[in-house]
Amino acid sequence: MKTLNLFKALGIALCVASASSAYAQATNDQAPAATTAAPATNATSNRAADRKLGRDVRRALARAQGFNVSNVFVRARSGAVTLTGSVPDGSMIQQAADIAKGVPGVTSVTNRLTLVVPAGGGGGGG
Repeated sequence: MKTLNLFKALGIALCVASASSAYAQATNDQAPAATTAAPATNATSNRAADRKLGRDVRRALARAQGFNVSNVFVRARSGAVTLTGSVPDGSMIQQAADIAKGVPGVTSVTNRLTLVVPAGGGGGGG
C-alpha cells in the first residue's frame, strides 16, 4: 500500500514538472519574437527623434546673437528638453529657455543652467 502511494506521488510530481516545463517552453519560444521586436524599433525611433530635437535646440542656441553655447548641454526626451551647463552672463539663462521653447517639437523646458564668471575677469587687486 505504501509503495502504491509513493508511485502516485511520483506520478503527480512528474506530471506537474512536465506540464510546467512545457508551459515555460511555449512562452519562451513564442513571446520574445512578438514582444521584443516592436518596442526595440519604437525605442530606436524615439531615440533618433530625441537626438534630432536636441540638435535642433542646440543649433537654435548657437544661432542666437551674443549667446555663448560652448558650455551648454541639451538633452531631449519625448519633447521635454533639459538645459544644463554654465553661461558667463546671467541674462543668457532666461534667453536659453526662451530660445528652446521656440523650437518646434519642444513641449517643455527644464532650465538647469548656472552662472559662472570666468576666472581672471575681475576687478584688479593691487
